[in-house]
Amino acid sequence: GGWVLLQNCHLGLEFMDELLETLLTAEIQNDTFRVWITTEQHLKFPITLLQIAIKFTNEPPQGIRAGLKRTFSGISQDLLNVSNLPMWKPLLYTVAFLHSTVQVFLKRFANSGVIYGVTLIESFVYFTCIQGISWNTVRYMIGEVQYGGRVTDDYDKRLLNCFARVWFNESMFDSAFCFYTGYKIPVCKTLEQYFEYIQLLPAMDTPEVFGLHPNADITYQRNTSADVLDTITNIQPKESGGGSGETRESVVYRLAEDMLEKLPPDYVKARLVKMGALNSMNIFLRQEIDRMQRVITVVRTSLNDLKLAIDGTIVMSEANALDNMYDARIPQVWRRVSWESSTLGFWFTELLERNAQLSNWIFQGRPKVFWITGFFNPQGFLTAMKQEATRAHKDWALDKVAVHNDVLKLTKEEILSPPSEGVYIYGLFLEGAGWDKRRSILVESSPKILFVQLPVLHMFAVDST
Repeated sequence: GGWVLLQNCHLGLEFMDELLETLLTAEIQNDTFRVWITTEQHLKFPITLLQIAIKFTNEPPQGIRAGLKRTFSGISQDLLNVSNLPMWKPLLYTVAFLHSTVQVFLKRFANSGVIYGVTLIESFVYFTCIQGISWNTVRYMIGEVQYGGRVTDDYDKRLLNCFARVWFNESMFDSAFCFYTGYKIPVCKTLEQYFEYIQLLPAMDTPEVFGLHPNADITYQRNTSADVLDTITNIQPKESGGGSGETRESVVYRLAEDMLEKLPPDYVKARLVKMGALNSMNIFLRQEIDRMQRVITVVRTSLNDLKLAIDGTIVMSEANALDNMYDARIPQVWRRVSWESSTLGFWFTELLERNAQLSNWIFQGRPKVFWITGFFNPQGFLTAMKQEATRAHKDWALDKVAVHNDVLKLTKEEILSPPSEGVYIYGLFLEGAGWDKRRSILVESSPKILFVQLPVLHMFAVDST
């Protein structure tokens, strides 16, 4: 009638098969007997064992209220009363609030993290609060020691240290201090009083609670919805449906023929002759054309093989199923695409547009304005521009030349002639900010607008000396 607990079973997958056989063959005398196992997700975990089990998932709580409830459930009254200093309880609550915020954003920290943070603060308060708090030390302990080793993304760490800087300072002991309107630091003596206050907090938090723009919630909800829809799509059966409509194979065959018809022809030496002298820009153009030719070859081969596979002439495989429309030699700018992908049409359209820019450069001469995100190697394009500027100035050295830019007030359609030096580029977007064209400065994002296209930029080289 006892319980057996097996932890981290994803590290012992071979034993899981033995456990399954034991459970299926053993004669269990007592109905209260249970086997508990804990595991992370693993593709090779025995599916039969999962099917006969009752499954629970342990995920971070959603929202500040749920996070604070979970955090304070791990705090005892003795820990709450460990210090009589007036700054102890506000510091304790702020650590808990920060931990709940981190769980909302990063979703990968267990409750043990906040207990460790509380222990750090407890030790620090005991030793130093009598002489006055060193806030730099507190912020370092919280931002770098408690979480820093497990926050690997530079932007996540920047955001975490920003929270620590804004919330952990002398103003937190002011009665008017609040994390956001309605989110104050309560003055409580018992855990019950804390739970009563936490229960009054909103069930759903707006991004402003964390000091973020309202658009942040749009991005979060969009990503969450995309994950759910991707999961639904992946578990749907892939067999062809009945009825008089087109089969899946016929749809794919028709798409392959349509793409083959639109695919640009191969580049030949006769076309490359028109490029002119081998200066730095033309060398860059030749490199781009070489990469484009490799992409065109891979796409054409994949599409033809796919048609043959549908006809039954060759065996269908991942190589000809167009699940990987790229080659190991081709730069990573070409994304993984598949027939199930909603971005396949956009990817192919972009392929044609990239090719059109290179072809126009060959036959119609150097463009007045360049689509920089249409290059395989945008950095190489800017390097070629630096080399061109260095040769135009006899007293410049390439290793002393730096790239500068001016954001213009013009769109690409309004550009009538190229600049006297440097290049005009377009195709860059802002995320998390807006652009004031009149004053040419960054501004806050407009509500419900996640991306803003920048006007044309003038990229030019200067002598950094």
